[in-house]
Amino acid sequence: MNLLLHAPILAISIPLLGGLATPIITKFGKRVRDSWIILSLLFTEFLVLILTHDILSNGIRTYTLGAKFPTDTIPIANFIPVRIVLELDAFSVFMAITSVTIALIASIYSLKFIKEGTAKSKYYTLLLLLTAAMVGLVFTGDLFSMFVFLEILSISSGVLVAFYSHKGEALEAAFKYIVISAVGALMILLAIGLLYGHYNLLNIAALANVLKFSFSDKVALVLLIAAFAMKCGAVPLHMWVPDAYGEAPAPISAVLVVASQAGLYALFRISFTLFSALPTIEIVAWSVIILGVLSMFIGVIMAISQKNIKRLMAYHAISQTGYMLLGIGVGLAVIGNINALNSFGITAMEGGIFHIINHAIYKGLLFLTAGAIIYRVGTKDLNKMGGLAHKMPFTTIFFLIGALAITGLPPFNGFASKLMIYESVFRFSPLLSIIAMMVSILTLASFVKVFYSAFMGPKLKEHNEIREVPKTMLIAMLVLALLTLLVGLFPDIVVDNIISPAAHALVDQSKYIGGVL
Repeated sequence: MNLLLHAPILAISIPLLGGLATPIITKFGKRVRDSWIILSLLFTEFLVLILTHDILSNGIRTYTLGAKFPTDTIPIANFIPVRIVLELDAFSVFMAITSVTIALIASIYSLKFIKEGTAKSKYYTLLLLLTAAMVGLVFTGDLFSMFVFLEILSISSGVLVAFYSHKGEALEAAFKYIVISAVGALMILLAIGLLYGHYNLLNIAALANVLKFSFSDKVALVLLIAAFAMKCGAVPLHMWVPDAYGEAPAPISAVLVVASQAGLYALFRISFTLFSALPTIEIVAWSVIILGVLSMFIGVIMAISQKNIKRLMAYHAISQTGYMLLGIGVGLAVIGNINALNSFGITAMEGGIFHIINHAIYKGLLFLTAGAIIYRVGTKDLNKMGGLAHKMPFTTIFFLIGALAITGLPPFNGFASKLMIYESVFRFSPLLSIIAMMVSILTLASFVKVFYSAFMGPKLKEHNEIREVPKTMLIAMLVLALLTLLVGLFPDIVVDNIISPAAHALVDQSKYIGGVL
């Protein structure tokens, strides 16, 4: 079998089948099960990496399920593709790398964090299903398949939110997440029905080729934007984020960050690939920009008053999502103006896309450090912490790295992407850039409070028995801390080789359409 040829479907099926086989593998012992999980995700990571290299070298890849030759898109009359077609471009594989990397690190962290006796094999089954759903969502070129993968993602995430705790708060958070996801799914299904009823098509590239921007098309666009904005946790559709992120096990909170970013991917894919030629696309772009500004500002304001360390970080996740929406929204706003697009629009998009992976790295690190604190101290309340730097020096260092990165200070990765957003957005609207910088200052103030409350001050008597967390948890945090530093020190390498191709792939609608038709 040609591994590279079948890599697109294998990257989805390996974690999917791996998760379903986990209960059987568990019968051979806990160590065998743990090795199975790590190897499954490592192999998925390898597949995504070789796909990335191939696509960056040779362009868009398609994979048709059920075809004699997977690279054929099976055209019939008028070159309309039938069957499910996976279509991978530079933006797709960028999102896949981000998702699988965080899932792999979370699985390593979970080896000790998730205790035996809590249906650990089921936990890993759900984690692998969630990974498969994220990869499938960013790989599919089909609207209905996107809906199906989003449903798998929502169901597995919802169960994992309440997995580690059966208290009322966790169950309430999971219920809220499931209900919000169901509402969003219904909106997406209705939008798909409108488009399918009008064009008899589900393939994104084929739809983009024939879309007439009728009234029903515009209704479908509004439904899709609202649903995906809800899924990524943008204000004012953010009500589920603090509860879900705050109550989920720490490694799952880190994975939920990239799961939400899969919703961002869908929002951007629909906006650029399907509707970028819409005569009123600027209205859509400003809607995205306004969502971004509201998310940045309200998220950070809500975070400042929090005493629960994980809820505080959840609100900051909402705030950081705003930067991504702002950067991509500015690029969408000037997509019809070639001079503005080349002058600052592409840079704004690169900043927004760069911030996706940076946020996944440093926010994942912060959630894992919060999990380490909760693992040893047994509380999320900042007022009941203090002096932990004396007992947990490595966790302290890792938290400080993540905190400095999220505030946008050099030489950490958050600085590189935020600087790109500041500079490019300033040329579009100085006011928006100033708001973004103010949010970063407020973020710094918030994390100074957290650092002082949790790690500084004298050792508390009740913390005398506290010690550093197990090695596998430290290794997971160390990997993210190193990535935070390396990406911050060498941002040009990342931007030139991964980020810039992803931004150009998103803008170039014709190449995506040509990949299928």
